[in-house]
Amino acid sequence: MKNVLIIGSTGQIGSEFTMKLRSIIPNGQIVAGYIPAAPVKGELKESGPSEIVDITNAQQIADVVEKYDVDTIYNLAALLSAVAEAKPQLAWHIGIGGLCNVLEVAREKKCAVFTPSSIGSFGPSTPKDKTPQDTIQRPTTMYGVTKVSGELLSDYYFKRFGVDTRSVRFPGLISNVTLPGGGTTDYAVDIYYKAVQDGSFVCPIKAGTYMDMMYMPDALRAMYEIFEADPAKLKHRNSFNIASMSFDPEMIYAAIKRQMPSFTMTYDVDELRQGIAESWPNSLDDSCAREEWGWKPEYDLDTMTTDMLSVLKERYSK
Repeated sequence: MKNVLIIGSTGQIGSEFTMKLRSIIPNGQIVAGYIPAAPVKGELKESGPSEIVDITNAQQIADVVEKYDVDTIYNLAALLSAVAEAKPQLAWHIGIGGLCNVLEVAREKKCAVFTPSSIGSFGPSTPKDKTPQDTIQRPTTMYGVTKVSGELLSDYYFKRFGVDTRSVRFPGLISNVTLPGGGTTDYAVDIYYKAVQDGSFVCPIKAGTYMDMMYMPDALRAMYEIFEADPAKLKHRNSFNIASMSFDPEMIYAAIKRQMPSFTMTYDVDELRQGIAESWPNSLDDSCAREEWGWKPEYDLDTMTTDMLSVLKERYSK
């Protein structure tokens, strides 16, 4: 992996991952693909090449791949879960129509492809606790439908055409850089910002609702490390369960309160997001990722909370 195109580089994951790859691969070309509605700005723009790449436009993808001799495409363009429910046709158009474009370009240009999946690929009939790597996937949201379809399509292109497709199923991602953007698990990001800025938080998810979560530094590392893995050892490809921590709102509240004793939290449940959350697993079994490519998280709830609060307090004290 040397010359990389990141489609969706200005999004929740892409903005941080682009900068991380540029620090890891300083002699390569890490191209930030963006759409005019979400332009590249600041350090992201100044630190490396950027190009307009609409995932629904196969020719744009192909042109950029050829221009920069791209060997790996990270396809990070998608609507988040709650937004996808409001715009299901668009979610399919971007999530699956766009993925078809990426995979076809990769087949023709001999590129590897990473397309993230999610805990949203599971559904209410999936085992809730320690959800296995290989299990029933019958999601009840358009977001989940696109993720399952994306896993199958990526596996098809590997088996049928030899495209090096790899993926992970992300839990909820918590970042100290990117603000919440319409995901079901975003309450676990917002709570830290509100704790530092306001000292209180109104939680949209019911107490007792467990979901798998991960701190963004671990997620970014997983995206890179999966392509460092020996392909001969990969029994699975699309897509690996990866896990770090599982908690409900009361547990994250308690973790923050241990460091900010005056912090308070109340509830005003968002029924749409609550319904989505209840259809997802409580926790994932990531033993296949650990065995096949050495996955191991570095953060748990307490170490993440310490880091999040430290970074946000410094930022908002200025």
